[in-house]
Amino acid sequence: MKFALLLLLGLLCIELPVRAESLHAELVLINGRLWTGVETQPWAQALAIREHKIIAVGTDAQIKTLVDQSTEVIDLGGRLASPGFNDAHIHFLGGSLGLDEVDLTGARSLQAIQARVVAYAKNHPDRAWIYGRGWEYAYLPGKRLPTRQDLDAVIADRPVYLRAYDGHTGWANTRAIALAKITSTTKVEGIGEIVRDPKTGLPTGVFKEDAGGLIGRLIPAPTPEQEFAALKKGMKLLASLGITSIQNASGSPQEVSLYETMLQKGELTVRTSVAFSVDGRESLKDLETWKKLKAKYTRNPMLQVGAVKFSLDGVIESHTAAMLTAYTDLPQQKGTPAYTQSEYNDLVGQYTQAGFQIYTHAIGDRGVRMALDGYEYAKSVAPKRDPRFRIEHIEVVSPEDIPRFVRIGVMPSMEPIHADPGTIEVWSKAVGPERLHRAFAWAELLNSGAHLVLSSDWPAAISLDPLRGLHNAVNRRTIEGDPPGGWVPEQRLTLDQALRGYTSAGAYASFEEKTKGQLAPGMWADVIVLSQDLFKIPTIDIHKTRVVLTIFDGKVLYRR
Repeated sequence: MKFALLLLLGLLCIELPVRAESLHAELVLINGRLWTGVETQPWAQALAIREHKIIAVGTDAQIKTLVDQSTEVIDLGGRLASPGFNDAHIHFLGGSLGLDEVDLTGARSLQAIQARVVAYAKNHPDRAWIYGRGWEYAYLPGKRLPTRQDLDAVIADRPVYLRAYDGHTGWANTRAIALAKITSTTKVEGIGEIVRDPKTGLPTGVFKEDAGGLIGRLIPAPTPEQEFAALKKGMKLLASLGITSIQNASGSPQEVSLYETMLQKGELTVRTSVAFSVDGRESLKDLETWKKLKAKYTRNPMLQVGAVKFSLDGVIESHTAAMLTAYTDLPQQKGTPAYTQSEYNDLVGQYTQAGFQIYTHAIGDRGVRMALDGYEYAKSVAPKRDPRFRIEHIEVVSPEDIPRFVRIGVMPSMEPIHADPGTIEVWSKAVGPERLHRAFAWAELLNSGAHLVLSSDWPAAISLDPLRGLHNAVNRRTIEGDPPGGWVPEQRLTLDQALRGYTSAGAYASFEEKTKGQLAPGMWADVIVLSQDLFKIPTIDIHKTRVVLTIFDGKVLYRR
């Protein structure tokens, strides 16, 4: 059936210009190398667009028959084009707001971090708080955690709070801790920890997981005007990187209202799917509101609201990811899940029965197993649905759990950028050599038959750029080329596999595989053109590639 449909579309490409002159194209791309993402016809030379959709894909000669005097023709000069990138796990509002905060991405020493904080404070004398993100565990002296004194040394008179690149660990100066009234006896609700001096019991300045909320609640909330401005800035960044679809993994009705307003004004320039964040049983009180928004935006090609997201554990670097056996460098710790298995099963079952797709953050192998167990339960109470369950991150997985992804129908949703060898030293020390060969097991999960979906997790990442993610997926080496043979190289992907992970797999993950993710007739016209042909250059040079043209919804959105 699938082959017959593709054959029909191929014939349609040839017949359209003959059958009706009125079916001329509004925009055509010619003289290119088009990677279509269609397995039976992966390559083409040209395509035609009309009324927001691709109407034909084929050779230059075929597509030129759809051109009339009103058609815009873009000659690609032999460049590579592909479907627009789909970032399947992103925190878009938070990342966009962060564009106006201290950016610590790439700061590779304590001195570099301090210098950026000082520069930001100097340039923003009106900011009551200095707030930022992006520091990496591996670049602190002795691979230790930072301290409040490290920040006090450069900014003592204003509160400073800096989140690690992964968003799971915060770092505050003494002024911020004092304002939050955190003492040696302050308790943490939920999972996480106030890291304390073992001699005095006082906070060292590091706050893991939910403990960060003790500081974060004091930071002034942005106004709606600031949020709109941030989203517009963020969408310009997405367009420049060729990202035409996102799946927002931490949404709220308030955030959806921002997208609604932008959609109504014609300002939403990325196809957006939103998953609401579940906060235990407390979130059940919002279920009816969420169901109404889901019904309103189930089939809208620009805005979808149909998923919820759970967080089962933390991250490996701070020993908060839930592991089946103890951390190698901290034998007394295995990480504590955010739910018991019965609590999680019950909630996942209720949301599945209510018609929601489920995302679950699970990084440690115990967290992954709990998610699989929960999904197996949910499938038993809602057996007739196509749930397309997702587990997010999956940095370590037990070998006996890998076949369960296909058996239960669970998509691994993973971030190649998280496996950058330049940031992995602290991670590797915590995991230990016994579990290392299944670190970020993209190839093993994909080869098991699972639908592997790729994303950035921005701003919890060292880069939003999908091309940087492709580099990691294919090479498992830093952009400098280290290590030469690749880090855990058996888990590398081919370029074709990685591109599918960032395009058609993402479309499948949001139930949109029939309308986007490939360059084929009937698909939404979301197309990108690259500065280099990824299939002809050494794979180590993939990260040097840039997006030179982004077409979104049939219109040119970005030119380099």
